Amino acid sequence: MTQRLFVLDTNVLMHDPSAIFRFQEHDLFLPMMVLEELDNNKKGRSEVARNARQASRFIEELIVDAGQEQIEAGIILNSVLTSDEDDNKSSGRLFFQTRSYEAALPDYLPGSLPDNNILGTTLALSEKFNTHDITLVTKDINLRIKAAALGIKVEDYHNDRVLEDVDLLYTGAIKLKEDFWDQHAREMDSWLEEGRTFYKLHGPEVKNWHPNAFISSQDEEQPFEALVRTIDDDTAVIETTKDYQNSTRSVWGINARNQEQSYALNLLMDPEIDFVSLIGMAGTGKTLLTLAAGLEQTIEQQLYSEILMTRVTVPVGEDIGFLPGTEEEKMTPWMGALMDNLEVLNKTESDPSDSSFSSEWGQAATNDLIANRIKIRSINFMRGRTFLNRYIIIDEAQNLTSHQLKTLITRSGPGTKIVCLGNIAQIDTPYLTETTSGLTYVIDRFKRWEHSGHITLIRGERSRLADFASEAL
Repeated sequence: MTQRLFVLDTNVLMHDPSAIFRFQEHDLFLPMMVLEELDNNKKGRSEVARNARQASRFIEELIVDAGQEQIEAGIILNSVLTSDEDDNKSSGRLFFQTRSYEAALPDYLPGSLPDNNILGTTLALSEKFNTHDITLVTKDINLRIKAAALGIKVEDYHNDRVLEDVDLLYTGAIKLKEDFWDQHAREMDSWLEEGRTFYKLHGPEVKNWHPNAFISSQDEEQPFEALVRTIDDDTAVIETTKDYQNSTRSVWGINARNQEQSYALNLLMDPEIDFVSLIGMAGTGKTLLTLAAGLEQTIEQQLYSEILMTRVTVPVGEDIGFLPGTEEEKMTPWMGALMDNLEVLNKTESDPSDSSFSSEWGQAATNDLIANRIKIRSINFMRGRTFLNRYIIIDEAQNLTSHQLKTLITRSGPGTKIVCLGNIAQIDTPYLTETTSGLTYVIDRFKRWEHSGHITLIRGERSRLADFASEAL
């Protein structure tokens, strides 16, 4: 089998600094122009600048004890990124450009441009590495087009993809097969504990479940809905869910309007679940349900000291420039969703005979109480902080990278709950896609943890206009 040699473009390392360790047994080549571009982009506090610096550190660690002959022969990449996965072991060699190559580009492509320089180097490598199958790896679409036009084998960098297809993303809900109970009800145990009903099941289907996943039967006459609590091989303990569609069980005056919203409230109101992720199109109720659950547990139940809300500040259109004021005042324009949902949660009936009626003074007092318990914070200042006993809402999380979400989630201290909200079909951050978004990453990584839960909201409940626009536009 022909040995493969991958030529890495700068944007691959600035996107994933550990990319040099992710090509397993294959060899890598770094053109000198890539090192120049890493040096040019290392300054600043942006994500790209941090990644450029980290990539340079990784490269320095590899060559710090290597001599000239060793560098010429290629530095062995014997690194394991994840110790329990042998597939992630890198055993190839890393080659650097140590001499100039004769111009191999057509006259109409000036070699002084960085991209064209990398193309010329890739074309000329066939002389030195004539036993290798040479491939250029870049995230730059235009560079891939130019490479293909010149006959260079070129690929996108796929290792940052969480899934091959977004349709494979974990939904958090499982529909039981019609013959499920015939196979699994023979050795079933059931019991009551503090008013909650539990079942213990054994069978082959159980192995495919995840903790805190929702299972439901397809029988409309006798519906059954439960939450998976624990899984041990082919044995699972499940608990029947609370029906938040019932008007007698509301959260801060809000009831679920469909099955998935009821599932979401089960996760949001469970103090044993520390991390919740909710995804769905616009109007499915992600922010409203999360805020209602937060206010209920912060003000009424006093499980948390306050609600912190944050989101990435990526504009949909042109940026309007710097905003005046304090950190919270600068974040206010980005928190329109918070204000809109608070208006819904705080609305009262004008009829004094209605049970929800409150005077103008009472309404103002409630607004002041809520305002004191909800804080708006910028993601830019989260590093190094520790949040104790907080209810943290990360809105528009689909625009965050996996590294940024890791930074935020690791800020949580004892008694803190984090809720990530987003719509992976509406990503505004350059270079992120549905399969590489940080929200997709955390959903996939947290699905096996017994203190986390996820649900995909499907039905829009905002208005018939919004529902039609989401489907038709």
